[in-house]
Amino acid sequence: MMVSVESAEGLERRMRVQVPADRIESEVASRLESVGRTAKIKGFRPGKVPKKVIVQRYGAQVRQEVIGEIMQSTYFEALTQEKLRPAGGPRIEPNNTSEGEDLDYTAVFEVYPELEVLGLDSLSITRPQVEIGDSDLDDMIERLRRQRATWEVADKAAEDGDRITVDFHGTIDGEPFSGGQGEEVPIVIGRGGMLDDFEEGLRGMSAGDEKSVSVAFPESYGATELAGKTAVFAVKARQVEVERLPELDDDFAKSFAVEDGSIDSLRKEVADNMRREADQVIRGRLRDSAFRGVLEANPDVELPEVLVEEEIRSLRQDAARRMGGGEDAELPPREPFEEEGRRRVALGLLVGEIIRAAGIDLDQARVRQRLEAIAAGSGQPEATMKMYAEHRQLMAQIENQVLEEQVVDWLLEKASVTDQSVAFSELMESN
Repeated sequence: MMVSVESAEGLERRMRVQVPADRIESEVASRLESVGRTAKIKGFRPGKVPKKVIVQRYGAQVRQEVIGEIMQSTYFEALTQEKLRPAGGPRIEPNNTSEGEDLDYTAVFEVYPELEVLGLDSLSITRPQVEIGDSDLDDMIERLRRQRATWEVADKAAEDGDRITVDFHGTIDGEPFSGGQGEEVPIVIGRGGMLDDFEEGLRGMSAGDEKSVSVAFPESYGATELAGKTAVFAVKARQVEVERLPELDDDFAKSFAVEDGSIDSLRKEVADNMRREADQVIRGRLRDSAFRGVLEANPDVELPEVLVEEEIRSLRQDAARRMGGGEDAELPPREPFEEEGRRRVALGLLVGEIIRAAGIDLDQARVRQRLEAIAAGSGQPEATMKMYAEHRQLMAQIENQVLEEQVVDWLLEKASVTDQSVAFSELMESN
């Protein structure tokens, strides 16, 4: 087998492969002989069909199958011989497939770039440090109380913290607009569910009151057709309700499945959950900072376009699914996803090279710990463990996450890390 490789534009390679004719003809003859032993052709007994008839009936099909299979096998043989790492599947260009002549074809593909990850010793990362104090815990307990709150109709004017149910009809320059109408819409004043102007207009209204409320939409408003415009809403209040929070007692604790039903135990469980949430956010911050630093230190990574296109398509498919589209849904335009697609491919190549150069092996103990944690949190640990054991793709996701964490740990050892105290609320709000 003769192989020659030419470099085309960028990472593209044109690999010409020539396979001796006798390898093709030998395999074709062997296949036809096998077919002849089992072929059923009218007028002949099985195994007694003349070779000429077998060739006439099956020769073209068998030759086509053999050529396809030998192209595939010799393609991989040639890659190994030339020490090439293709980034995607090849485009095959047949040059000669004539009977009795050497098979000659060209495989066109992109290869992975040769990389050297730079700037790792100059990485600078800020690591948030969070102390969960009593005030943080109190705020979280209050949030839990609000989740279990009830509402009681009150004969009063609405103020901050009250829930007012209203009908409204909005117009701009006297004309109604899409989304400007609603009936029996509950709004908790001061919670930011509506624009400030609208909520301000609801303050002081009692059940049965009617009034006009002028609302200025900000220039940055999401609905561009309303941005910067002023609407007038005709509002009618149907009822006003006050919030009743549950008492902090054993019944409240038991409603969160606290085993001994005590408030002290509830506070401990809540604090533990807050610490886990904070650790997860901090871990994500460190990951983002480390990987951003790697990308900034290596801005000129040459990217295989085949990988970029695959990543962009994946992002577009994810976006279509989030918008409620099925498998056959039309994908959104390509352009908004190109920058992120290129960033992800570049990061993937750099992380892959770090793993290779640093000799980072997957920590199976961490994989097991991650899997056990997922199973424990699922409520059906045995079924969850079985599901992951039977689905290689799910296990691969966990393995990739653990390997990524190992890379972050390795980068943090190389980087200059500065600890910075951050309030729990600030950490979670900026997440």
